[in-house]
Amino acid sequence: MEAASYKGTNKMITGIVFGVISFWLFAQSVVNVVPAVQEDLGISLGTLNIAIGLSALFSGLFIVAAGGLADKIGRKKMTYIGLILSVIGSFCLVIAQGSVLLIIGRILQGLSAACIMPATIALMKAYFEGAERQRALSYWSIGSWGGSGAASFAGGAIATSMGWRWIFIFCIIFSLLGMWLLRDTPESKGESSGAFKFDYTGLLVFIITMVALNIVITYGSDFGWTSLITIALTIVTIIGAIVFYRIEKGKEVVLIDFSLFKNKPYSGATISNFLLNAIAGTLVVANTYVQLGRGFSPFQSGMLSLGYLVAVLAMIRVGEKILQKAGAKSPMIWGSLITTVGVAIMGLTFLPDFAYTVVVFIGFALFGLGLGVYATPSTDTSVSNAPSNKVGEAAGVYKMASSLGGAFGVAISATVFTSISAAGNLELAATAGIIVNVLFGVLSILSIIFMVPRDAGKTHVEEGDVPTPGQPQPSH
Repeated sequence: MEAASYKGTNKMITGIVFGVISFWLFAQSVVNVVPAVQEDLGISLGTLNIAIGLSALFSGLFIVAAGGLADKIGRKKMTYIGLILSVIGSFCLVIAQGSVLLIIGRILQGLSAACIMPATIALMKAYFEGAERQRALSYWSIGSWGGSGAASFAGGAIATSMGWRWIFIFCIIFSLLGMWLLRDTPESKGESSGAFKFDYTGLLVFIITMVALNIVITYGSDFGWTSLITIALTIVTIIGAIVFYRIEKGKEVVLIDFSLFKNKPYSGATISNFLLNAIAGTLVVANTYVQLGRGFSPFQSGMLSLGYLVAVLAMIRVGEKILQKAGAKSPMIWGSLITTVGVAIMGLTFLPDFAYTVVVFIGFALFGLGLGVYATPSTDTSVSNAPSNKVGEAAGVYKMASSLGGAFGVAISATVFTSISAAGNLELAATAGIIVNVLFGVLSILSIIFMVPRDAGKTHVEEGDVPTPGQPQPSH
């Protein structure tokens, strides 16, 4: 079928969701099976933690480049490359007998995520319009935002009943099913003229900068924040960022087109996405505190966040419906506000055990409810405000904001909690760590208020209104 006449189908949506879920199966599930993997492979905890972190690192390093590449060589082709890498990476983990194949597999899985995430968003922008695009992005969000919680529970259940390697056998099955379901989807590319060109210099500077930043975020507290190595890496990060910006501003073919940020709705969606993902630090602080300060087992602390998973999955379609009726700004603000309130009440550490347990459960549920309302309006705002020939690149930057936000939030929250708890006051440490996340939430709300216009994302046309050319039309 010609790409120009092709309309996205439910089969296409399902294939994309399978691809996104395969990412979460290998990204999230490993965190739950650390002891089993360590014992089976006979490797040190330090080596295993490095292997786990490599997927996020390689995903973050290459997601923008992969998004830009998808616009040039084809979004379906890049999705297929990602799914093939997922199969090979997962197979490496299935047959691993030590650290070598584990590390290779995790690197390939990180590259897989970098290919899949922006390319699939770009495919949805290409083949769905208006309300149908928003519905498709809702399912993408269910796979992306809800997939982490679902894969976490599924991974634990699979590992307990069948063994941890079976997680990655399921990952291979989902990836192959995704490829099969997407086989009829025509190729989609951004409009371009002339020979293929790529910004290799920009990519090299970007990788050096991001590696330095990731090491500071991940290991800064281990090295010491004022140690020579942390200070040196911070300087490399700052200089690298300045050099990268100057290189990109002066070239025609670039890795990141900074003119994207001249679009205020896109900037508002991306910045608020970064800040709302930074609230992920709450998960670390709350789970650590209830185990150390309240005597919960890891299983009990996991059950506390069950409300989060249910709420985020239940509310994503609700966020989509609010988006279609009221535009993006309202659900983005309300979603961020509900999440921030949910986080804030977890800071009430002075409450007695039973009351605090109830408060944390409600807090997690509100956290998920808010994120569910926020997810589709935010993703749609970023996608619908990107130029059609740069959707992959724009989606890559948007998803990189998620990864960086989560990494920043966890690092800062964990540092605050660890520093204060070292003096022996766990309650104060938990409250301080939670306050950091509340501040992220407040900043997220402010970025939406000042940058996202009131009518962004509306798909219905009021009686008497005349739609402007290029405005998404309602799909009945």
